[in-house]
Amino acid sequence: MELKRTLQMLFKLEDGLVIETVLIPCERGRNTVCISSQVGCAMNCQFCYTGRMGLKRNLSTSEIVEQAVLARRLLSSEVGPISNVVFMGMGEPLHNIENVLKAADILVDEQGLHFSPRKVTVSTSGLVPQLKRFLRESNCALAVSLNATTDEVRSWIMPINRKFNLNLLLGTLREELQSKHKYKVLFEYVMLAGVNDSVEDAKRLIDLVQGIPCKINLITFNPHSGSFFKPTKKEKIIEFRDILAEAGCVVLFRWSRGNDQMAACGQLGKPGEIQAPVLQVPSQFQAVLEAAA
Repeated sequence: MELKRTLQMLFKLEDGLVIETVLIPCERGRNTVCISSQVGCAMNCQFCYTGRMGLKRNLSTSEIVEQAVLARRLLSSEVGPISNVVFMGMGEPLHNIENVLKAADILVDEQGLHFSPRKVTVSTSGLVPQLKRFLRESNCALAVSLNATTDEVRSWIMPINRKFNLNLLLGTLREELQSKHKYKVLFEYVMLAGVNDSVEDAKRLIDLVQGIPCKINLITFNPHSGSFFKPTKKEKIIEFRDILAEAGCVVLFRWSRGNDQMAACGQLGKPGEIQAPVLQVPSQFQAVLEAAA
């Protein structure tokens, strides 16, 4: 019998800190392990539970790779072979780029874990200098968390945008991807009710990604304690998706996996007494969020 339930693993490190790794089984035989690159995260994305922790420390190369090794060793007999690895667990991978590049190399090396580079995906919130380096030094796949179509909204929900705005981020991708044959970036877009899910947002998103070889992955928001965001309703996500698809965009839609056990995207970690600050809500969204509360 095939196991379909998302599995969450907690690893206690030598210094007593804890990281989380998630295995996502798939009926089609594609099993994905979602690994962490840091304990906590410094990016403070407002919709992300991990971001409330702040950054505790970077993981070493071995601590990153061991998550995939142990997932394969402990769980392959239950779910079958692990085919994909995504750096989408705790942390901003490119904030720990030295160890992440080394770990990615080991994951794809014939003498290492021998995953296909197309099956290893590193996700980033948009650290532009490190993004350039990654695209030049690694053949692994890249996912970019976009999540907004204006600088005002993105700077609120993703503070990194204040340093590397949409124009700089997307312009860098256009330039860098010119030299990577048949390479497509995956844009991740978490749907937040009343914040980034309007018809106007869909139309702006089409314009933003023009000239960038890409796929767009629409993700349902996974609620957690202390969050004032709400997930976009299914019907509105479908409308958003259809607008993108009709314009010729390649669109994926990912249903939530693991949110019943705080193992879904944006739910990992355990904030302590000291937490990253909640940023001021732009005035035009205050009524929307209050109504959703």
